[in-house]
Amino acid sequence: MNFALIMFVLLVVTGAIWLFDHLVLKRARDPGQPEPWWIEYPKSFFPVILVVFLLRSFLVEPFKIPSGSMLPTLLVGDFILVNKFTYGIRLPILNVKLLDVNHPQRGEIMVFRYPENPSLDYIKRVVGLPGDRISYRNKHLTINGEEVKAAPAGEYNYVESGLNFVSTLRFSEVLGGHQHAILLQSDAPTLQLSGVRSFPSRDNCTYNDSGLTCTVPPGHYFMMGDNRDSSSDSRYWGFVPEQNIVGKAFLIWWNFDDFKRIGRSIN
Repeated sequence: MNFALIMFVLLVVTGAIWLFDHLVLKRARDPGQPEPWWIEYPKSFFPVILVVFLLRSFLVEPFKIPSGSMLPTLLVGDFILVNKFTYGIRLPILNVKLLDVNHPQRGEIMVFRYPENPSLDYIKRVVGLPGDRISYRNKHLTINGEEVKAAPAGEYNYVESGLNFVSTLRFSEVLGGHQHAILLQSDAPTLQLSGVRSFPSRDNCTYNDSGLTCTVPPGHYFMMGDNRDSSSDSRYWGFVPEQNIVGKAFLIWWNFDDFKRIGRSIN
């Protein structure tokens, strides 16, 4: 469901009714005559819809985390806020950039439209910038020939959908000045080769049993989940084009299961 499009349609309809009443119908009504309900309701909702539409389009937009691909940074059920102007001002619905502000930086958590189905929003961490050479082999991440160090930080266990208990190892990683935790399962393969799809610029990548090496094409980004062995990301479906960017995740504003998470910044 394209919520932005629905909001835009409601905005146009209620605004058109308000304008038509202001210019035509209001003058034809007798003084003191009440407005018909089909005019009163749209006129009442129009300013509310306008404010919400502008806030969601240009300032912040709420999202709910649906899966565990970003564990332990983001939990299933976290409600987060996404900054819509950090990476530039974009035209609502069409997502055409009107003004450059900043570009995504390595290590930031970004919401974007899933390249294979732009009606879906995904959230992952920016690992590769345009022109970067990314290698993920034997569960070691290397960027432009320099290995990203991952320091052991104990164990992390969680229950995924279907009540499956998952035991992982936790590591501390630093990307672009962003220190965060990643999860690795010792018994999981580095890459599920059967899950790798065909995607634009697929020839920029080489795959084998030990992992992959990719060169990020211009205007694209390489994204990975923090829960490395339970994340569908650029390793499988390719690069994220700049025009698919939605915004930068920056705050957890609600979680029904853990109130302590409310107000946490996202790093």
